[in-house]
Amino acid sequence: MVAIEPSASGPIRGAERSGLMTTEIKTDLFEKEALVYIRQMALSEVSGLLPPDALADVDDPDDLFIVSSADGERLAIVEGRDAAFAACHANDLRPLSVH
Repeated sequence: MVAIEPSASGPIRGAERSGLMTTEIKTDLFEKEALVYIRQMALSEVSGLLPPDALADVDDPDDLFIVSSADGERLAIVEGRDAAFAACHANDLRPLSVH
C-alpha cells in the first residue's frame, strides 16, 4: 500500500511505485482477517488529500480508488480498481469492495 502523505508524488499506478509501500498497517492480521475496503473516489474528494500537482500523471482521474483499513484509516489512493485489489493481495490483505 502507498501511505497517503502530503509529500507523495501522486496515486500509485499498478506496481509502478512499489518502493513507496509501507508495512505500518494497523490492521491486526489475525483478529480482523486483515480486511481492507476499496471504493471509487470522486475527483473532488482527492483534492484535499494530495498536493495539487499529484494528479498530473494520472491518466483517468475518474478511475481513482481509495483503500481503507477496517477502522476507516486511509491507506492508499490507487489508479484503477484492478490495481487496488492487486496491491492489497500483494500485501496479504483481504480487500472488500464498498459501493
